[in-house]
Amino acid sequence: MYFDLFQSKLLAELEKPLPGIDSHYKLAPHRSLTRKKAQEKDPNPRLSAVLALLFPKNNEPHILLTLRNSYKGIHSKQVSFPGGKREEIDKSFEQTALRETEEEVGISPKSIQVIGQLTEVYIPPSRFLVHPFVGVTSSSPIFKPDAHEVSEIIECSISQLLDDSIIKEKYIFVNTHRKIKTKYFDVNGHIVWGATAIMLSELKDIIKQIV
Repeated sequence: MYFDLFQSKLLAELEKPLPGIDSHYKLAPHRSLTRKKAQEKDPNPRLSAVLALLFPKNNEPHILLTLRNSYKGIHSKQVSFPGGKREEIDKSFEQTALRETEEEVGISPKSIQVIGQLTEVYIPPSRFLVHPFVGVTSSSPIFKPDAHEVSEIIECSISQLLDDSIIKEKYIFVNTHRKIKTKYFDVNGHIVWGATAIMLSELKDIIKQIV
């Protein structure tokens, strides 16, 4: 019953104006670009979508995160929401997010209800314009992570997300030659930073309004 109430309140809150860039700045490693300025700088970005999936576990809402496998790419070994590049077969960004979630962690789109969107995020290093969606599933999923893409499933409880003590700051290498000082979420010992932290920061501010 608690999760049903949480879900209905979150749906209503997502229909209101989003906190957007104000939330992004709290965890951004640099000044994030608004969609307008991002489009001016990069009028043809790579398009992608992710899903922030919430589910009940131990009578409390949890958020799904994944640890990416190591690969030759900018986002190797980073914590992220399930998601990826929009493909020609996708009729919408929502479909991209759902397809990628099924491919990466084995959750059928039929078991997910998409209840809203977060503010788009542009990622300068990879040139992705990310469309984040928020979805819920009525029961705790049985994850089937794709061994090629996902190294580990990370479950973050809402109480953990709302605990400001998990926000920390350190120098993080963005490549082999450069590091930046940035804030991040410490989730079960995992460093959640960059675009994922930015989106998670906005979701946190939204959830704070309903709990």
